[in-house]
Amino acid sequence: MFKKVTFVFDLDGTLVDTAPDLTNALNHALKLHGHPPVEAERVREAVGRGAPAMIFEALGTGIGTDGILADFLVHYEANIAAESRPYPGAVAALEGLTAAGAKLAVCTNKRERLARLLLDTLGIGHHFAAIAGRDTFDVSKPHPGHLLGTIAASGGTAARAVMVGDGAVDIQAAAAAGVPSVLVSFGYCPPPPEGPRPGAVIDRFETLQTAAGLLLKRLTDRDPSPS
Repeated sequence: MFKKVTFVFDLDGTLVDTAPDLTNALNHALKLHGHPPVEAERVREAVGRGAPAMIFEALGTGIGTDGILADFLVHYEANIAAESRPYPGAVAALEGLTAAGAKLAVCTNKRERLARLLLDTLGIGHHFAAIAGRDTFDVSKPHPGHLLGTIAASGGTAARAVMVGDGAVDIQAAAAAGVPSVLVSFGYCPPPPEGPRPGAVIDRFETLQTAAGLLLKRLTDRDPSPS
């Protein structure tokens, strides 16, 4: 059904609920530097833009935060899957897509090494033909080059790809790359109404194949050239 189709997944807030471990690591680093803790909700809102954005959200500045970032990364790596778990249905969705002939990839604004560590610690890294972080290429989401580079690294093509994410940076990257997108409604930071809109929205992973199939069919009916 999805032969030659590449499904590119965001990681935090899409495949895996990482907010508890990210919040714990950030608050650990903030405490070391004499700052008060930040609520998990504020962390969730910034997750898709990477660790520096989370620190900025907590402090209102990015100036002089290198030490906080360094301590955050040390604590986070040591506790990367203490509480983080795949969302319900995520692993079954990956297995189902693979069985249907799809290629799978991850495009995340988490550092590549940490993304690989998280996925391998959770036992799901083997599902992906490519895993690209914010430091894999010269650009990161919402720049379309991040998504396009991930698709190419997986052996796929943009003409036969779908981006699955939870936030504005995912939908923006997909729109700029000319790639259809599916938004998961259970993630951290849904895109604002004034930005690019996803082609489909799902509330649970069990409906991903159906939503993506309809989305790709609409595109194929409009332009039958990709094959």
